[in-house]
Amino acid sequence: MVRTIAIIDHKVIINPPFRQINEMKPDWFWVDFDCPTSGETNLLRTFFDFHPLAVEDCVNALQRPKVEFYEGHLFYVVHALDKKTLEATEVDIFTTKNCVVTYHKTNVPEIDFVWNYLSGLETVPPELGKNELLHKLMDKLVDMYFPIMHELEERVISIESNEDDEAPKIINQIFDIRGDLLTLRKTVVPMRELLYRMLESKRVGLDAEERSYFHDIYDHLLRLTDMMTSAREMTSDIRDNYISLNSYRMNNIMKTLTVITTIFMPLTFIAGLYGMNFANMPELQTKNGYFYVLGFMVLLGAVMSIWFKKKGWFEQD
Repeated sequence: MVRTIAIIDHKVIINPPFRQINEMKPDWFWVDFDCPTSGETNLLRTFFDFHPLAVEDCVNALQRPKVEFYEGHLFYVVHALDKKTLEATEVDIFTTKNCVVTYHKTNVPEIDFVWNYLSGLETVPPELGKNELLHKLMDKLVDMYFPIMHELEERVISIESNEDDEAPKIINQIFDIRGDLLTLRKTVVPMRELLYRMLESKRVGLDAEERSYFHDIYDHLLRLTDMMTSAREMTSDIRDNYISLNSYRMNNIMKTLTVITTIFMPLTFIAGLYGMNFANMPELQTKNGYFYVLGFMVLLGAVMSIWFKKKGWFEQD
């Protein structure tokens, strides 16, 4: 589907005759390619005469967020994110002197939101031009990153305050969150770089007022980056703490087993010595030898236990 909004003398015209739009001499117009067919995609080449490399980027697989400068037009690649799956949807944006063209292979609610807002107006204020439309599109896309980031932060906090789950389960949850943070980072960081290039480049053609609006989006992306870094550090701390706690518990178990083993080592030696069944063992002929040896073993175990207790071996760290 190809839908169009033309602004003529500040009036909003919905879906004017597409091929006659230049003859109408609009102030500017917006063409949205929503889940286009191959024939509609071909209009990027035949009607708009966009650079073949830019059109190729639209058709091919998911591209990294970026901005490219071509003769007569600029080409932006931005990402929308699915809140549940974090799957990125590429949105391609072309801007010319008086035109904005958006291209996306799947439906993007953020673009629908801006479309519904603009189509609901009868007239637009004089300051609302193609750069302001570009700002609204990017701003809405970036705003939808925040609910995703807030949900990840809540998951980190819930793990930090959870004392019931076992360490392996918590470690798996932490790695899931870190994977989601990495997925989000693959979109946020390139988007931040894209906005930085827009603000620093004179070829984008932003005036001082427009720059302030795009700088606000850049600030949002910086904030998102800081939030991701903080969440990632929190997951690292939680992971390290649980690994340390697990090692601490294991050390205490090994310490207890070592004490028990140490106590039974001499007892096992004595039992093994008198269990060799040699004929010439004088102690075996003693009338109460069994009780003597057994008593000695009990006494030895008790003495060693008391000694280990005084050394603090039975105390849990």
